[in-house]
Amino acid sequence: MDDRIYLINLYDYYGDLLTEKQQNYFEDYYFNNYSFAEISENYNVSRNAVFKQLKEVVNKLSNYEEKLELYAKSLKIKAIISDFDDTIKKEIEKLI
Repeated sequence: MDDRIYLINLYDYYGDLLTEKQQNYFEDYYFNNYSFAEISENYNVSRNAVFKQLKEVVNKLSNYEEKLELYAKSLKIKAIISDFDDTIKKEIEKLI
C-alpha cells in the first residue's frame, strides 16, 4: 500500500491523539499538498521545524498502530464481512 495512503488512514484513526500543531501540519502536507516551505511560511516557522514535526507525527501514528492495531483490525473485519448481505455490511461498516 502506498505509504501516503497508509498514513492518511492511520491519521483517521489516531489523529485526535496528536497536538493541534501536528494535526495542522499533517493536514496541510498530506491533504492540501503544501510543501514544507509553504507550511513554514503559513505558520512562521522554519522548514526544518515542519519536517521534524511531520517526522514525529509519522512515528507517533506508526507507534499507535503498532500498539493498538485498530487499522489492521478494521481491515480484517472488512474482509470477514465482505460476503455479508449489503444491509448488514453497511451497518457494520458504520461502526468501524
